[in-house]
Amino acid sequence: MTEEIIIAGFGGQGVLSMGKILAYSGIMENKEVSWMPSYGPEMRGGTANVSLVISDERISSPIINKFDTAIVLNQPSLDKFEQSVKPGGYLLYDPNGIINLPTRKDINIYSVEATAKASELGLAKVFNMIVLGGFLKIKPIVGSEYIRKGLEASLPARHHNLIPENEKAVEIGKELVKEVQKI
Repeated sequence: MTEEIIIAGFGGQGVLSMGKILAYSGIMENKEVSWMPSYGPEMRGGTANVSLVISDERISSPIINKFDTAIVLNQPSLDKFEQSVKPGGYLLYDPNGIINLPTRKDINIYSVEATAKASELGLAKVFNMIVLGGFLKIKPIVGSEYIRKGLEASLPARHHNLIPENEKAVEIGKELVKEVQKI
């Protein structure tokens, strides 16, 4: 199993953190992992993305042009990465702020209303974990027990009290994800 993923959105949405937690979770499950962030000079509001490979085999290169899955959290990211999903691949998006919906007919498309749910719960900081839960529901590439280990490895010790809240957000995301188009 090899999964090549792009996660993209605005800075401040937890794009890089989501990728890092997923990467650490893969490492904790003894998988091969590549994590390559890319972001603009802005701290918040600029674009950010992370390409991630999780595999049972050695990874030959962290450079990826076509992805098995794209997780997009804003319109510019959808516009940029929809065409980069391999035919038969997966696109997961949060519909908040998406004006032009995905148009491809040769990929599986899912949505997860993470922004709305995080706002409803008053937990804006777990938005990215709701999205991660949606992804793991459709593509369980790492076991749930390793998500906690990934959180422990990627969060500073002073934030470990937030781990249960993050785990709950992952479970909420698994319940919220909706199939838009299945090929």
